[in-house]
Amino acid sequence: MLLRRIIFILLLFVCGFSFSQNRSIQATKTEQPPKIDGDLDEAAWKDVPFVTDFIQNFPTYGLPASVKTEVKIIYNNSAIYIGAYLYDNPSLIRKQITARDGEQQSDVDYFSVFFDTYNDHQNGFQFLVTSVNVQTDARLGPNLGGGFNSFGDKTWDAVWDSRVSIKNDGWVVEMKIPYISLRFSKKDVQDWGLQFLRFTRRNNESSYWNPVDPNVGGFVNQFGDLKNLQNIEPPLRLSLSPYISTGVRSIPQKNDYSNEWLHNGGMDIKYGLNESFTLDATVIPDFGQVVSDNTVNNLTPYEVRFQENRPFFTEGTELFNKSGLFYSRRIGAQPPGYVDVQNIVDTDPNLEIVKNPSVTQLYNAIKFSGRTKKKLGIGVFNAVTAHSHAIIRNKTTGEETKIETSPLINYNLFVLDQALKARSYITFTNANVIRDGSARDANVSALDFSLFDKSNSYNFSGTARYSKIWAVNGYDGFNTTVRYGKLNGKIQWQLSNNIESDRFDPNDLGYLISPNEVTYRGYLSYNQLTPTKKFITYRYRLDLIYNRLYNPNAYSSVQVHSTWFWVFKNFWDVTCTLGAFPAWLDDYFELQTPGRFVRKPWYLYTNVAGSSDSRKKLFFRYSGSYAVGAYPDKSVPHSNYYYDFDLGFRYRFGDRFSLDLDARRTDDESQIGYAFLRETNGDPIIGFRVNTDFTTVLTGIYNFTPRTNITFRARHYWNKVVYKRFYDVSADGYYIPRSFISNQDQNVNIFNLDAFFTWDFRLGSRLIVGWKNWLGDEEFVDGAKYPKYLKNFAQTFNLRHGNELTVKFIYFLDYNQLRKK
Repeated sequence: MLLRRIIFILLLFVCGFSFSQNRSIQATKTEQPPKIDGDLDEAAWKDVPFVTDFIQNFPTYGLPASVKTEVKIIYNNSAIYIGAYLYDNPSLIRKQITARDGEQQSDVDYFSVFFDTYNDHQNGFQFLVTSVNVQTDARLGPNLGGGFNSFGDKTWDAVWDSRVSIKNDGWVVEMKIPYISLRFSKKDVQDWGLQFLRFTRRNNESSYWNPVDPNVGGFVNQFGDLKNLQNIEPPLRLSLSPYISTGVRSIPQKNDYSNEWLHNGGMDIKYGLNESFTLDATVIPDFGQVVSDNTVNNLTPYEVRFQENRPFFTEGTELFNKSGLFYSRRIGAQPPGYVDVQNIVDTDPNLEIVKNPSVTQLYNAIKFSGRTKKKLGIGVFNAVTAHSHAIIRNKTTGEETKIETSPLINYNLFVLDQALKARSYITFTNANVIRDGSARDANVSALDFSLFDKSNSYNFSGTARYSKIWAVNGYDGFNTTVRYGKLNGKIQWQLSNNIESDRFDPNDLGYLISPNEVTYRGYLSYNQLTPTKKFITYRYRLDLIYNRLYNPNAYSSVQVHSTWFWVFKNFWDVTCTLGAFPAWLDDYFELQTPGRFVRKPWYLYTNVAGSSDSRKKLFFRYSGSYAVGAYPDKSVPHSNYYYDFDLGFRYRFGDRFSLDLDARRTDDESQIGYAFLRETNGDPIIGFRVNTDFTTVLTGIYNFTPRTNITFRARHYWNKVVYKRFYDVSADGYYIPRSFISNQDQNVNIFNLDAFFTWDFRLGSRLIVGWKNWLGDEEFVDGAKYPKYLKNFAQTFNLRHGNELTVKFIYFLDYNQLRKK
């Protein structure tokens, strides 16, 4: 026993010495590219040196990997090739089939290669293959990634090839990554950052070729090196993805259905101007086959932010998103005059809508991006949306009136991003929106920087932004942020200050819920990132946040909260939060009236959240919150309560089929909010209301093959609002009782069902059949008659629904393949 301990200690010492410096491998160029078939017996692989001796990152950093891995890498002028032999007992290899990019939380082993092609220790590419040959790819950046084996932006999809085979002593991965899917500087001799990852699901073990220390900040900066790639002469990088789509849509109107035949055609173009820079363009895109938005009954003064699901605006946009000024949902959004047209018709029964587009048509969009050999990233984005017009008809005379709901709009984004030593960088971003005619124009310029010391421990970062609006009553504003802290090791901390002037407005192309704030923030955390007797990892953190209004300079709120996070030996995790707003809150935004505020109660809150072992067939997650507060005004009830509970289940019925059910209920027993009513003099009226939300989401996927699947998602959202009292608000934010206002309660049901059949029949080529079903916009459930959730939900099926059935065919054409043919 003593001898084993001595050998183990010596092994740790040797491992620690061996990976104190980055590992490296010499690149091998080949004239005979291998056939991608999941076997490494071709001549191209013979006599090529391999790398091995992977080191655990999780669950126990520093130990040798429990299974042996050997990897070879070669290249030519067309692509780079990876061959990996992953030794294991074949009966222990997990083989669940998933959708593309769906290996997380799935019962599957995988292997991944990472490239830092500019060797700037910040940006990179990931290519991952599972044991059943499902692919994942991602773009890496200094602000992307985080979490257990989660890296970068997975919305980026490249075109590359892979094959897998199961052997008597493990499994083999063979990958071909063409240069059309990579970007690198133009040099005769190049050194790239290189990393390999192997993940074995049965013990949740992730191991790397070049060790990744969880106590060190950053990921790309912990890569090894691929040295001496010589005289790469890549072919012309040009690909076309033409598409055609067709379908039918039926939408319930007041007394009938509106039926529409859908047809469209367009093309995506990718052109490599050289090794470093790529031009992406889309012409007359079709964005109909995306998952429906999670719309809600918004009672807040803030705009709801929706997730971007359109591929062109999610793929390869990490450079444009770096400064946070690019909210792509602005492009092709609902025309500003759409609701005005609806209101005109609602107030005059003699009018009807002939046409009122709910989204603006995108004419075209381009992305130009890349990085020079001096590590300067350059990005240009431009998009043009068409005029939108509505047509209203007079039922009596038949006369039609054309109303412009949106002008022609040009959106432009320009980025310069200089990578510096270590993980440091400096970025300049300019965003501008130009509208046709006299409509408002906007421009925002931003300078962002992040500087690390030599030890990669201390960070000084910040932003400086200036916005300018050109309109009848134009204005400008600014935003500055400064942060300093220690971001490595067991003890971490940070202090920050953020100032947003009252006229700072980046929302023509960006997203900011509320300017006119000054925020001071600080946190201190203790992070145990290596296993102990009871835990795999744990973290304790304390946050303090103090807010003031910028104009006028006035107190707004103070908040303190602490968080505890544990991952247990059985891979269950728990997060506990305890916090408070220990003093009243002066809310300057709730009343949606400049210069006016409402005083809200102080309160205490707590949250407990966690999940079970995701390796099991049955996996569940939970979250529960409770808050209690007291009003500063003695004329109203002394206390109020808030409850929030979320419970989710996922069950795998086998290696092909899984279902996920999530249900969340929120009860705010005495919410204070603007009632969307005003007195005759224009003063806002607030309401004390019981606000109840209930959301249920059911998702499922059946995978026929690694490239063919059916997915569906059904979501029902119910919101019930019952007003108890109404108040006016005094100049000092207190409540002035007034008479009750009837018929203000709300009962809102939203239902969406999205189902897609996807067949990737060829690399980069895809056939998609989509079906959408939704509750009609003018269909309502009587809340007084059906006051409970289940009865509301049942009644939604008795109302009229809209339906859409579409087919889309995309075919990928590579110029080099066409030239060979």
